[in-house]
Amino acid sequence: MMKTVKILFLIFPLIIIWWVYQSYFYLDMNSVSREGTKTIYIPKKANLDQIAGILNKEGLISHADAFKRTVIFFKYDRVLRAGRFSIPTGLSYPQLAKYLTVAKPQTQTVRLIEGWDNSSVFSELSEKYSLDSVRFDSLGSDPAFLARLNIEAGTIRGYLLPDTYFFETGMTEMQILEFLVQQNQNLFKADSVRLALKKSLMSIHQILTLASIIEGEAILDAERPQIAAVYYNRLKRGMLLQADPTIQFIVPGPPRRVLYKDLETDSPYNTYKYTGLPPGPINNPGRASILAAIFPVDSDNLYFVARGDGSHSFHRTLREHAAAKGKFDEYRRQVRKNQSKKRP
Repeated sequence: MMKTVKILFLIFPLIIIWWVYQSYFYLDMNSVSREGTKTIYIPKKANLDQIAGILNKEGLISHADAFKRTVIFFKYDRVLRAGRFSIPTGLSYPQLAKYLTVAKPQTQTVRLIEGWDNSSVFSELSEKYSLDSVRFDSLGSDPAFLARLNIEAGTIRGYLLPDTYFFETGMTEMQILEFLVQQNQNLFKADSVRLALKKSLMSIHQILTLASIIEGEAILDAERPQIAAVYYNRLKRGMLLQADPTIQFIVPGPPRRVLYKDLETDSPYNTYKYTGLPPGPINNPGRASILAAIFPVDSDNLYFVARGDGSHSFHRTLREHAAAKGKFDEYRRQVRKNQSKKRP
């Protein structure tokens, strides 16, 4: 009997310790209830006082000082995360402190479209993440910031890789731009790309400039390397690129059909007037256009013309090009004629 009492006497404190640990300290992220939650936002570089104030204001803690002592006791003060969190209510202070060191901040999806200019990219990012478009624009032309990103140009245009991204809420304008540029630069790290770049005698800036023109011309991915080949061939021969997207870039207003008078615009971006590539990218090209500029097909073609269905025909001689252009002009006249018949 005495032996049983002694065993119980030894086990009982362990049970109490286990119960306290389970109730106040242990945190199982897979079984935490999401039924009662509060969504909070912890800014980047927020100190412990500010975090405790946010939690207190949202009713997740009632004693800020006690929570701060708990965080410091467990040495969580340097590993608390920033971002937007959906926090379960009813957590003990140790559990809450632990939660803020392991929970993943909420993310929001953003889709940046291939060929967008900087203003469209900045507008979309600002709207999605409640950020400052003016700050984006300022950073995008800040010489010190561009130099830190190894961008040898006066603008970040062309270096913001379009794609679908999942950014954490709470990221700053600078952090997002740094991330987008890094995604762009990652495309140039592969050995095959470095070798092709060396063979092309092009810099990364020139590749992105060419890619932006391809982006403005192409609709079908399969045609991008063919369009790239045409421009490479014209560059090698010292021919004018005669790329309509570069004219649309310098003509004010939304994209429209290029007119003959537009071709007389005096601008280094006017590829009907000046040979070689323009000074820099005219938009933010996507991955397919960049890779096409790096890996063009082997072709002798010097011309291409639209067919009217989104595709192009490619030609080696001016005579072939003129015949194809004549067909496209006829197609365009027929479209205008049909449209005029539909008008009341």
